[in-house]
Amino acid sequence: MTSEWTIGIIGGSGLYAIDALEEAEWRAVATPWGDPSDAILHGRIGGVAVRFLPRHGRGHRIPPGEVNTRANIDALKRCGCTDILAISSIGSLREELAPGRFVVVDQFIDRTVQRPASFFGTGMVAHVSMAEPVCPRLSGFAAVAIRDAGGVAATGATYLAMEGPQFSTRAESLLFRQWGADVIGMTAMPEARLAREAELPYALVGMVTDYDCWRDAAAFVEVSEVIAQMGANGAVARRLVQAFVASLPVERTASPLDTVLDHALITDPAARDPVVLARLDAVAGRVLRRS
Repeated sequence: MTSEWTIGIIGGSGLYAIDALEEAEWRAVATPWGDPSDAILHGRIGGVAVRFLPRHGRGHRIPPGEVNTRANIDALKRCGCTDILAISSIGSLREELAPGRFVVVDQFIDRTVQRPASFFGTGMVAHVSMAEPVCPRLSGFAAVAIRDAGGVAATGATYLAMEGPQFSTRAESLLFRQWGADVIGMTAMPEARLAREAELPYALVGMVTDYDCWRDAAAFVEVSEVIAQMGANGAVARRLVQAFVASLPVERTASPLDTVLDHALITDPAARDPVVLARLDAVAGRVLRRS
């Protein structure tokens, strides 16, 4: 395992570039899962390698349900990423999480229904644990970075991932609050699941743009208001990326998440489909080459 960091940054709505990136160069990456959302921006911040991918593509041309998340995660793995920091715009399901707040997520409720959620399938079956779906080490660095960037951080939040692209009905929004969800978005699932399968420690920072429609006295969510808040959040997000990378220890010590596939593969080697294995060369090559 490498002792150097290569940080993959997945930028969501409001974060389409990283100003602090040095030696920046966009590079196209081919994957067996199709095209990722965009080319990958390679560069460095200080001594740390950074790979930036705008989740919706430059110009925000891809809707949430059509983001090719398998290709995105595979492409970041092929670019040598050791860890992923994802940044997303979110709606708030709690009064105290006002627009402009930054939220470090630690749990998910997945309500997406139309998106491929695994790299594995018939011909190569694997089961990874998602009990603790984010990396606590990265999440800790992210919380500090938010404050260093001038943002207000909340931690320990549960994210409800909805299919979209429409916003919630009021009945849904009220139900999600009863379930214990704190924030709502459309992109973190299956992204977190696929990062785990690719043995990439993952943390998610959510940028609150609006209150979801659960508040009786409030107006419905309007895209124009969301876009205005996204602009303000994006300025802080760019600073937090720089602060996050600057906070990393010089040496990257191994994470238990680096080797989650060691005990996840279940298909007998004699029954594995070579075509499926070929698609998994980046994601699971570490374990497949030795088994």
